[in-house]
Amino acid sequence: MYSRVITGAVSGIESMLAAVEVDASKGMPGFEMVGQLSGEVREAKERVRVALKNASVAIPPMRLTVSISPAEMRKEGASYDLPIAVGILVSLGLIPEEGIQGTLIVGELGLDGEVRAVRGVLPIVQKAKQEHIRRCIVPTANVREGAVIDGVEIIGVNSLSETIGYLQEVEARKPQRIAPATQTQIGDLDLPDADVDFSEINGQETVKRAVEVAAAGFHHILMIGPPGSGKTMIAKRIPTILPDLSMDESLEVSTIYSVAGQLDDNKALITRRPFLDPHHTISEQALAGGGRIPRPGVVSLAHRGVLFMDELPEFRRNAIEILRQPLEDKRIHIARTYGNFVYPADFMLVAAMNPCPCGFFPDRNRCTCSEAEVRKYLSRISGPILDRIDVVTEAPRVDIRQLSADMANEGSADIRNRVVEARERQRRRYRGTGYRFNAELRAGDIRAYCKLGTTEQGMMEEIFTMMNLSARAYHKIIKVARTIADLDGKEDIGTEHISEAACYRINDKGYWN
Repeated sequence: MYSRVITGAVSGIESMLAAVEVDASKGMPGFEMVGQLSGEVREAKERVRVALKNASVAIPPMRLTVSISPAEMRKEGASYDLPIAVGILVSLGLIPEEGIQGTLIVGELGLDGEVRAVRGVLPIVQKAKQEHIRRCIVPTANVREGAVIDGVEIIGVNSLSETIGYLQEVEARKPQRIAPATQTQIGDLDLPDADVDFSEINGQETVKRAVEVAAAGFHHILMIGPPGSGKTMIAKRIPTILPDLSMDESLEVSTIYSVAGQLDDNKALITRRPFLDPHHTISEQALAGGGRIPRPGVVSLAHRGVLFMDELPEFRRNAIEILRQPLEDKRIHIARTYGNFVYPADFMLVAAMNPCPCGFFPDRNRCTCSEAEVRKYLSRISGPILDRIDVVTEAPRVDIRQLSADMANEGSADIRNRVVEARERQRRRYRGTGYRFNAELRAGDIRAYCKLGTTEQGMMEEIFTMMNLSARAYHKIIKVARTIADLDGKEDIGTEHISEAACYRINDKGYWN
Protein backbone atom coordinates (compact mmCIF):
# COMPACT_ATOMS: atom_id res chain seq x y z
CA MET A 1 0.00 0.00 0.00
CA TYR A 2 1.18 3.54 -0.82
CA SER A 3 1.04 6.58 1.50
CA ARG A 4 2.17 10.19 1.33
CA VAL A 5 2.88 12.35 4.38
CA ILE A 6 3.55 16.08 4.16
CA THR A 7 6.51 17.39 6.12
CA GLY A 8 8.70 20.49 6.05
CA ALA A 9 12.32 21.20 5.23
CA VAL A 10 14.65 24.15 5.67
CA SER A 11 17.28 25.09 3.11
CA GLY A 12 19.40 27.95 4.38
CA ILE A 13 16.84 30.37 5.79
CA GLU A 14 14.09 29.35 3.38
CA SER A 15 11.49 26.72 4.21
CA MET A 16 9.63 24.45 1.85
CA LEU A 17 7.25 21.54 1.94
CA ALA A 18 8.54 18.02 1.39
CA ALA A 19 6.73 14.74 0.92
CA VAL A 20 7.57 11.43 2.58
CA GLU A 21 6.29 8.70 0.26
CA VAL A 22 6.13 5.15 1.61
CA ASP A 23 5.35 1.97 -0.28
CA ALA A 24 4.79 -1.29 1.60
CA SER A 25 4.71 -4.33 -0.68
CA LYS A 26 5.21 -8.09 -0.62
CA GLY A 27 8.62 -9.43 -1.48
CA MET A 28 12.03 -9.78 0.08
CA PRO A 29 11.84 -7.98 3.47
CA GLY A 30 13.83 -4.78 3.50
CA PHE A 31 13.81 -1.08 4.29
CA GLU A 32 15.17 1.24 1.60
CA MET A 33 15.34 5.04 1.67
CA VAL A 34 16.07 7.33 -1.29
CA GLY A 35 16.03 11.08 -2.06
CA GLN A 36 19.55 12.57 -1.72
CA LEU A 37 19.73 11.89 2.00
CA SER A 38 22.40 12.96 4.48
CA GLY A 39 23.81 10.55 7.04
CA GLU A 40 21.37 11.78 9.72
CA VAL A 41 18.39 11.07 7.50
CA ARG A 42 19.67 7.63 6.45
CA GLU A 43 20.05 6.71 10.13
CA ALA A 44 16.32 7.40 10.53
CA LYS A 45 15.72 3.86 9.28
CA GLU A 46 17.05 2.35 12.51
CA ARG A 47 15.54 5.00 14.78
CA VAL A 48 12.10 4.50 13.23
CA ARG A 49 12.29 0.69 13.29
CA VAL A 50 13.21 0.54 16.99
CA ALA A 51 10.79 3.33 17.97
CA LEU A 52 7.90 1.47 16.30
CA LYS A 53 8.88 -1.72 18.15
CA ASN A 54 8.92 0.13 21.48
CA ALA A 55 5.54 1.66 20.64
CA SER A 56 4.17 -1.90 20.41
CA VAL A 57 3.85 -1.79 16.62
CA ALA A 58 4.93 -4.98 14.89
CA ILE A 59 6.09 -4.49 11.31
CA PRO A 60 5.28 -7.57 9.22
CA PRO A 61 8.00 -8.98 6.93
CA MET A 62 7.44 -6.67 3.96
CA ARG A 63 9.52 -4.55 1.62
CA LEU A 64 9.38 -0.89 2.68
CA THR A 65 10.54 1.82 0.28
CA VAL A 66 10.71 5.42 1.49
CA SER A 67 11.29 8.35 -0.85
CA ILE A 68 11.60 11.95 0.36
CA SER A 69 10.90 14.52 -2.33
CA PRO A 70 11.85 16.85 -3.93
CA ALA A 71 14.68 14.50 -4.87
CA GLU A 72 17.02 17.28 -6.05
CA MET A 73 17.13 18.87 -2.58
CA ARG A 74 19.60 17.48 -0.07
CA LYS A 75 17.84 16.35 3.12
CA GLU A 76 19.50 17.18 6.43
CA GLY A 77 18.66 16.62 10.08
CA ALA A 78 16.42 14.26 12.02
CA SER A 79 13.06 16.02 11.53
CA TYR A 80 11.95 13.37 9.01
CA ASP A 81 11.80 10.57 11.62
CA LEU A 82 8.20 11.10 12.73
CA PRO A 83 6.69 11.55 9.23
CA ILE A 84 8.52 8.40 8.06
CA ALA A 85 7.07 6.42 10.97
CA VAL A 86 3.58 7.78 10.31
CA GLY A 87 3.92 7.01 6.60
CA ILE A 88 4.80 3.40 7.38
CA LEU A 89 1.79 3.08 9.70
CA VAL A 90 -0.55 4.50 7.04
CA SER A 91 0.87 2.09 4.45
CA LEU A 92 0.28 -0.80 6.84
CA GLY A 93 -3.30 0.34 7.42
CA LEU A 94 -2.75 1.10 11.12
CA ILE A 95 -3.59 4.78 10.64
CA PRO A 96 -6.47 5.81 8.36
CA GLU A 97 -5.38 7.85 5.32
CA GLU A 98 -7.95 10.53 6.10
CA GLY A 99 -6.24 11.01 9.48
CA ILE A 100 -3.28 12.72 7.82
CA GLN A 101 -5.16 14.79 5.25
CA GLY A 102 -4.23 18.48 5.44
CA THR A 103 -1.64 17.72 8.12
CA LEU A 104 2.09 18.48 8.22
CA ILE A 105 4.27 16.36 10.51
CA VAL A 106 7.83 16.98 11.78
CA GLY A 107 9.82 15.53 14.64
CA GLU A 108 12.83 13.48 15.68
CA LEU A 109 12.33 10.08 17.29
CA GLY A 110 14.24 8.57 20.18
CA LEU A 111 14.61 4.79 20.33
CA ASP A 112 12.00 4.72 23.11
CA GLY A 113 9.49 6.53 20.88
CA GLU A 114 10.01 9.98 22.39
CA VAL A 115 9.38 12.86 19.97
CA ARG A 116 12.24 15.33 20.30
CA ALA A 117 12.60 18.99 19.32
CA VAL A 118 13.88 19.96 15.89
CA ARG A 119 15.17 23.18 14.30
CA GLY A 120 13.20 25.41 11.94
CA VAL A 121 9.63 24.75 13.10
CA LEU A 122 8.65 28.43 12.89
CA PRO A 123 9.48 28.90 9.16
CA ILE A 124 8.03 25.47 8.36
CA VAL A 125 4.69 26.40 9.97
CA GLN A 126 4.77 29.74 8.11
CA LYS A 127 5.17 27.84 4.84
CA ALA A 128 2.39 25.42 5.80
CA LYS A 129 0.01 28.34 6.31
CA GLN A 130 0.93 29.77 2.89
CA GLU A 131 0.13 26.38 1.33
CA HIS A 132 -3.25 26.24 3.13
CA ILE A 133 -2.35 23.33 5.41
CA ARG A 134 -4.68 23.46 8.37
CA ARG A 135 -2.79 21.39 10.97
CA CYS A 136 0.83 20.81 12.01
CA ILE A 137 1.96 18.02 14.33
CA VAL A 138 5.23 19.04 16.01
CA PRO A 139 7.24 18.03 19.10
CA THR A 140 5.80 19.48 22.29
CA ALA A 141 9.10 21.32 22.83
CA ASN A 142 8.45 23.25 19.58
CA VAL A 143 4.80 24.08 20.29
CA ARG A 144 5.51 27.64 21.42
CA GLU A 145 7.26 28.70 18.22
CA GLY A 146 4.66 26.96 16.07
CA ALA A 147 1.84 28.76 17.90
CA VAL A 148 3.29 32.12 16.86
CA ILE A 149 1.67 31.61 13.44
CA ASP A 150 -2.05 32.25 13.60
CA GLY A 151 -4.50 30.28 11.45
CA VAL A 152 -2.87 26.85 11.78
CA GLU A 153 -3.68 24.19 14.38
CA ILE A 154 -0.50 23.29 16.27
CA ILE A 155 -0.60 19.84 17.86
CA GLY A 156 2.25 19.07 20.25
CA VAL A 157 3.13 15.40 20.77
CA ASN A 158 5.52 13.81 23.26
CA SER A 159 5.76 10.31 21.87
CA LEU A 160 5.09 8.15 18.85
CA SER A 161 2.29 6.33 20.73
CA GLU A 162 0.60 9.68 21.44
CA THR A 163 0.89 10.60 17.76
CA ILE A 164 -0.64 7.30 16.67
CA GLY A 165 -3.54 7.68 19.09
CA TYR A 166 -4.24 11.20 17.84
CA LEU A 167 -4.19 10.24 14.14
CA GLN A 168 -6.36 7.19 14.73
CA GLU A 169 -9.03 9.30 16.42
CA VAL A 170 -12.03 10.43 14.42
CA GLU A 171 -11.87 14.09 13.38
CA ALA A 172 -14.59 15.24 15.78
CA ARG A 173 -12.77 13.84 18.83
CA LYS A 174 -9.23 14.93 17.94
CA PRO A 175 -9.47 18.23 19.92
CA GLN A 176 -10.51 16.26 23.02
CA ARG A 177 -7.43 14.03 22.75
CA ILE A 178 -4.91 16.87 22.17
CA ALA A 179 -6.09 20.48 22.18
CA PRO A 180 -4.40 22.72 19.58
CA ALA A 181 -1.85 25.15 20.99
CA THR A 182 -2.81 28.81 21.05
CA GLN A 183 -0.84 32.03 20.75
CA THR A 184 -1.17 32.56 24.51
CA GLN A 185 1.40 29.77 24.87
CA ILE A 186 4.23 31.60 23.10
CA GLY A 187 5.61 32.89 26.40
CA ASP A 188 6.03 36.28 27.95
CA LEU A 189 7.24 39.05 25.70
CA ASP A 190 10.69 40.47 26.32
CA LEU A 191 10.72 43.51 28.56
CA PRO A 192 13.25 46.33 28.30
CA ASP A 193 16.47 45.70 30.19
CA ALA A 194 16.21 47.82 33.32
CA ASP A 195 19.82 47.13 34.29
CA VAL A 196 21.37 49.51 31.75
CA ASP A 197 20.55 53.11 30.88
CA PHE A 198 22.32 56.08 29.34
CA SER A 199 21.66 58.06 32.52
CA GLU A 200 24.46 56.05 34.15
CA ILE A 201 27.10 57.53 31.83
CA ASN A 202 28.81 60.70 33.00
CA GLY A 203 30.48 62.77 30.31
CA GLN A 204 31.15 61.61 26.72
CA GLU A 205 28.40 63.89 25.39
CA THR A 206 29.84 63.91 21.86
CA VAL A 207 29.91 60.11 21.79
CA LYS A 208 26.33 59.89 23.04
CA ARG A 209 25.28 62.37 20.35
CA ALA A 210 27.04 60.30 17.65
CA VAL A 211 25.32 57.15 18.91
CA GLU A 212 21.94 58.90 18.80
CA VAL A 213 22.56 59.93 15.18
CA ALA A 214 23.63 56.41 14.27
CA ALA A 215 20.58 54.85 15.94
CA ALA A 216 18.17 57.28 14.28
CA GLY A 217 19.34 56.46 10.75
CA PHE A 218 20.59 52.88 11.37
CA HIS A 219 24.14 54.01 10.49
CA HIS A 220 27.25 51.99 11.27
CA ILE A 221 29.44 53.61 13.93
CA LEU A 222 33.06 53.33 15.13
CA MET A 223 34.21 54.64 18.51
CA ILE A 224 37.92 55.32 19.02
CA GLY A 225 39.44 56.02 22.40
CA PRO A 226 41.80 54.87 25.15
CA PRO A 227 40.97 51.95 27.44
CA GLY A 228 38.36 52.72 30.07
CA SER A 229 36.82 55.67 28.26
CA GLY A 230 33.35 54.08 28.25
CA LYS A 231 33.12 52.72 24.68
CA THR A 232 31.80 49.31 25.70
CA MET A 233 29.51 50.80 28.32
CA ILE A 234 27.91 53.05 25.71
CA ALA A 235 27.64 50.29 23.10
CA LYS A 236 25.75 47.98 25.46
CA ARG A 237 23.16 50.70 26.01
CA ILE A 238 22.40 51.25 22.33
CA PRO A 239 19.55 48.67 22.30
CA THR A 240 17.78 50.76 24.95
CA ILE A 241 17.35 53.66 22.50
CA LEU A 242 16.27 51.58 19.49
CA PRO A 243 12.56 51.23 18.58
CA ASP A 244 10.83 47.93 19.22
CA LEU A 245 10.72 45.31 16.50
CA SER A 246 7.58 45.37 14.38
CA MET A 247 5.62 42.10 14.18
CA ASP A 248 7.03 41.35 10.72
CA GLU A 249 10.57 42.05 11.91
CA SER A 250 9.99 39.94 15.01
CA LEU A 251 8.89 36.97 12.91
CA GLU A 252 11.86 37.49 10.60
CA VAL A 253 14.37 37.49 13.46
CA SER A 254 12.64 34.62 15.24
CA THR A 255 12.81 32.57 12.04
CA ILE A 256 16.59 32.98 11.89
CA TYR A 257 16.95 31.87 15.51
CA SER A 258 14.59 28.94 14.89
CA VAL A 259 16.70 27.74 11.94
CA ALA A 260 19.85 28.17 14.06
CA GLY A 261 18.24 26.20 16.92
CA GLN A 262 18.67 29.11 19.32
CA LEU A 263 15.11 30.03 20.24
CA ASP A 264 14.63 30.17 23.99
CA ASP A 265 12.54 27.30 25.35
CA ASN A 266 10.33 29.77 27.20
CA LYS A 267 10.01 32.39 24.44
CA ALA A 268 9.13 31.52 20.87
CA LEU A 269 8.97 35.10 19.59
CA ILE A 270 11.89 37.51 19.79
CA THR A 271 10.54 41.00 20.42
CA ARG A 272 13.75 42.83 21.33
CA ARG A 273 16.39 43.79 18.81
CA PRO A 274 19.31 41.35 18.97
CA PHE A 275 22.62 42.49 20.46
CA LEU A 276 25.57 40.28 19.52
CA ASP A 277 29.07 40.93 20.85
CA PRO A 278 31.41 38.17 19.59
CA HIS A 279 34.88 37.78 21.05
CA HIS A 280 37.74 38.84 18.78
CA THR A 281 38.93 35.22 18.52
CA ILE A 282 35.78 34.23 16.61
CA SER A 283 36.39 32.24 13.42
CA GLU A 284 35.37 33.43 9.98
CA GLN A 285 32.85 30.58 9.70
CA ALA A 286 31.21 31.36 13.04
CA LEU A 287 30.91 35.01 12.03
CA ALA A 288 29.57 34.47 8.51
CA GLY A 289 27.73 31.18 9.01
CA GLY A 290 27.98 27.89 7.19
CA GLY A 291 29.41 24.60 8.30
CA ARG A 292 28.72 21.11 6.99
CA ILE A 293 25.05 21.70 7.68
CA PRO A 294 24.80 25.45 6.84
CA ARG A 295 23.49 27.55 9.70
CA PRO A 296 23.26 31.31 10.22
CA GLY A 297 26.35 32.96 11.66
CA VAL A 298 26.69 35.86 14.07
CA VAL A 299 26.11 38.48 11.36
CA SER A 300 22.73 36.88 10.61
CA LEU A 301 21.82 36.40 14.27
CA ALA A 302 22.32 40.16 14.61
CA HIS A 303 19.78 40.82 11.83
CA ARG A 304 17.60 43.87 12.60
CA GLY A 305 19.72 44.53 15.67
CA VAL A 306 23.23 45.45 16.74
CA LEU A 307 26.54 43.70 16.04
CA PHE A 308 29.09 45.04 18.52
CA MET A 309 32.74 44.32 17.69
CA ASP A 310 34.89 45.46 20.58
CA GLU A 311 38.62 45.94 19.94
CA LEU A 312 38.00 45.75 16.18
CA PRO A 313 41.69 45.57 15.10
CA GLU A 314 42.13 42.46 17.28
CA PHE A 315 39.77 40.46 15.06
CA ARG A 316 41.37 38.41 12.32
CA ARG A 317 41.83 40.40 9.11
CA ASN A 318 39.79 37.84 7.14
CA ALA A 319 36.98 38.01 9.69
CA ILE A 320 36.79 41.79 9.37
CA GLU A 321 36.81 41.58 5.57
CA ILE A 322 33.81 39.23 5.70
CA LEU A 323 31.78 42.27 6.79
CA ARG A 324 32.18 43.94 3.39
CA GLN A 325 29.25 42.20 1.72
CA PRO A 326 26.70 42.37 4.56
CA LEU A 327 27.54 46.01 5.28
CA GLU A 328 26.74 46.85 1.68
CA ASP A 329 24.12 44.29 0.58
CA LYS A 330 22.45 43.49 3.95
CA ARG A 331 22.86 39.76 3.30
CA ILE A 332 25.59 37.16 3.09
CA HIS A 333 26.13 34.39 0.53
CA ILE A 334 27.55 30.99 1.47
CA ALA A 335 28.49 28.55 -1.30
CA ARG A 336 28.68 24.80 -0.76
CA THR A 337 29.12 21.93 -3.20
CA TYR A 338 25.45 21.02 -2.90
CA GLY A 339 23.94 24.48 -2.96
CA ASN A 340 24.20 28.21 -2.40
CA PHE A 341 22.66 29.76 0.67
CA VAL A 342 21.68 33.38 1.30
CA TYR A 343 21.19 34.59 4.87
CA PRO A 344 19.85 38.04 5.84
CA ALA A 345 22.38 40.25 7.63
CA ASP A 346 20.84 43.69 8.01
CA PHE A 347 22.47 44.85 11.22
CA MET A 348 23.82 48.05 12.73
CA LEU A 349 27.58 47.66 13.17
CA VAL A 350 28.90 49.22 16.36
CA ALA A 351 32.68 48.94 16.58
CA ALA A 352 35.12 50.14 19.21
CA MET A 353 38.90 50.29 19.20
CA ASN A 354 41.95 51.77 20.82
CA PRO A 355 43.96 54.19 18.68
CA CYS A 356 47.09 52.04 19.09
CA PRO A 357 48.22 48.83 20.87
CA CYS A 358 48.78 50.60 24.19
CA GLY A 359 45.70 52.78 23.71
CA PHE A 360 47.08 56.28 24.23
CA PHE A 361 48.08 57.49 20.75
CA PRO A 362 48.45 60.36 19.79
CA ASP A 363 49.36 61.40 23.34
CA ARG A 364 53.13 60.93 23.07
CA ASN A 365 53.58 61.62 26.78
CA ARG A 366 51.79 58.34 27.55
CA CYS A 367 51.93 56.32 24.31
CA THR A 368 54.74 53.76 24.26
CA CYS A 369 54.13 52.56 20.69
CA SER A 370 56.45 53.30 17.78
CA GLU A 371 55.07 54.80 14.60
CA ALA A 372 55.53 51.46 12.85
CA GLU A 373 53.53 49.68 15.56
CA VAL A 374 50.74 52.23 15.31
CA ARG A 375 50.60 51.92 11.51
CA LYS A 376 50.59 48.12 11.70
CA TYR A 377 47.80 48.18 14.28
CA LEU A 378 45.60 50.56 12.29
CA SER A 379 46.27 48.74 9.01
CA ARG A 380 44.36 45.73 10.29
CA ILE A 381 41.22 47.63 9.28
CA SER A 382 41.17 48.12 5.53
CA GLY A 383 40.09 51.29 3.75
CA PRO A 384 37.01 49.64 2.17
CA ILE A 385 35.73 48.64 5.63
CA LEU A 386 36.33 52.15 7.02
CA ASP A 387 34.58 53.60 4.00
CA ARG A 388 31.45 51.61 4.86
CA ILE A 389 31.23 53.04 8.38
CA ASP A 390 29.04 56.14 8.41
CA VAL A 391 29.88 57.64 11.80
CA VAL A 392 33.29 57.78 13.49
CA THR A 393 33.66 59.46 16.87
CA GLU A 394 36.36 59.85 19.48
CA ALA A 395 35.84 58.80 23.08
CA PRO A 396 38.43 60.79 25.06
CA ARG A 397 39.67 59.89 28.50
CA VAL A 398 37.06 60.81 31.12
CA ASP A 399 38.02 63.42 33.68
CA ILE A 400 37.89 62.40 37.34
CA ARG A 401 35.59 65.33 38.10
CA GLN A 402 33.03 63.94 35.66
CA LEU A 403 33.20 60.48 37.18
CA SER A 404 32.69 61.72 40.74
CA ALA A 405 30.11 64.41 39.93
CA ASP A 406 26.47 63.89 40.81
CA MET A 407 25.15 64.60 37.31
CA ALA A 408 21.55 64.46 36.07
CA ASN A 409 22.25 62.70 32.77
CA GLU A 410 19.68 62.24 30.05
CA GLY A 411 18.13 58.78 30.21
CA SER A 412 17.62 56.23 27.46
CA ALA A 413 13.86 56.92 27.32
CA ASP A 414 14.37 60.56 26.26
CA ILE A 415 16.94 59.67 23.62
CA ARG A 416 14.75 56.85 22.39
CA ASN A 417 11.81 59.22 21.91
CA ARG A 418 13.90 61.40 19.58
CA VAL A 419 15.14 58.35 17.70
CA VAL A 420 11.60 57.06 17.25
CA GLU A 421 10.40 60.44 15.98
CA ALA A 422 13.28 60.64 13.48
CA ARG A 423 12.53 57.14 12.25
CA GLU A 424 8.86 57.99 11.87
CA ARG A 425 9.85 60.87 9.58
CA GLN A 426 11.90 58.43 7.54
CA ARG A 427 9.02 55.96 7.40
CA ARG A 428 6.70 58.62 5.98
CA ARG A 429 9.33 59.85 3.52
CA TYR A 430 10.11 56.41 2.14
CA ARG A 431 6.62 54.94 2.17
CA GLY A 432 6.23 52.62 -0.84
CA THR A 433 9.90 52.84 -1.88
CA GLY A 434 11.34 49.80 -0.08
CA TYR A 435 13.60 52.00 2.04
CA ARG A 436 13.23 52.19 5.80
CA PHE A 437 16.21 54.26 6.95
CA ASN A 438 18.43 56.99 5.56
CA ALA A 439 21.42 54.64 5.72
CA GLU A 440 19.79 52.39 3.10
CA LEU A 441 19.54 55.04 0.40
CA ARG A 442 21.28 54.09 -2.82
CA ALA A 443 23.42 56.64 -4.62
CA GLY A 444 20.87 57.07 -7.41
CA ASP A 445 18.13 58.13 -4.99
CA ILE A 446 20.11 60.49 -2.78
CA ARG A 447 19.41 63.47 -5.04
CA ALA A 448 15.65 62.85 -4.76
CA TYR A 449 15.47 62.39 -0.98
CA CYS A 450 18.43 64.49 0.23
CA LYS A 451 18.08 67.68 -1.75
CA LEU A 452 20.72 70.31 -1.10
CA GLY A 453 20.40 74.04 -1.60
CA THR A 454 22.99 76.06 -3.47
CA THR A 455 24.88 76.96 -0.29
CA GLU A 456 24.80 73.38 1.00
CA GLN A 457 25.94 71.96 -2.35
CA GLY A 458 28.85 74.38 -2.44
CA MET A 459 29.79 73.35 1.09
CA MET A 460 29.75 69.67 0.10
CA GLU A 461 32.03 70.37 -2.86
CA GLU A 462 34.54 72.06 -0.58
CA ILE A 463 34.41 69.16 1.89
CA PHE A 464 34.84 66.63 -0.92
CA THR A 465 37.99 68.35 -2.15
CA MET A 466 39.45 69.21 1.24
CA MET A 467 38.93 65.74 2.77
CA ASN A 468 39.77 63.85 -0.45
CA LEU A 469 36.59 61.77 -0.12
CA SER A 470 35.58 58.73 -2.11
CA ALA A 471 32.20 58.72 -3.83
CA ARG A 472 30.86 56.39 -1.13
CA ALA A 473 32.08 58.67 1.66
CA TYR A 474 30.58 61.71 -0.09
CA HIS A 475 27.15 60.05 -0.20
CA LYS A 476 27.45 58.85 3.40
CA ILE A 477 28.00 62.41 4.65
CA ILE A 478 24.80 63.47 2.89
CA LYS A 479 22.84 60.54 4.35
CA VAL A 480 24.10 61.24 7.87
CA ALA A 481 23.23 64.93 7.40
CA ARG A 482 19.73 63.84 6.39
CA THR A 483 19.44 61.90 9.67
CA ILE A 484 20.67 64.85 11.73
CA ALA A 485 18.07 67.05 10.03
CA ASP A 486 15.41 64.46 10.91
CA LEU A 487 16.48 64.56 14.55
CA ASP A 488 16.13 68.35 14.43
CA GLY A 489 12.68 68.03 12.83
CA LYS A 490 13.81 69.84 9.67
CA GLU A 491 12.57 69.04 6.17
CA ASP A 492 15.66 70.52 4.49
CA ILE A 493 19.31 69.72 5.10
CA GLY A 494 21.18 72.77 6.37
CA THR A 495 24.85 73.70 6.55
CA GLU A 496 24.87 72.92 10.28
CA HIS A 497 23.75 69.37 9.54
CA ILE A 498 26.43 68.91 6.89
CA SER A 499 29.10 70.29 9.23
CA GLU A 500 28.22 67.81 11.95
CA ALA A 501 28.03 64.91 9.50
CA ALA A 502 31.46 65.79 8.05
CA CYS A 503 32.94 65.68 11.55
CA TYR A 504 31.97 62.00 11.73
CA ARG A 505 34.19 61.01 8.78
CA ILE A 506 37.36 59.05 9.48
CA ASN A 507 39.49 61.44 7.38
CA ASP A 508 39.01 64.12 10.01
CA LYS A 509 40.37 62.02 12.88
CA GLY A 510 44.04 62.00 11.93
CA TYR A 511 44.71 58.33 12.74
CA TRP A 512 44.84 56.97 9.19
CA ASN A 513 46.33 60.09 7.59
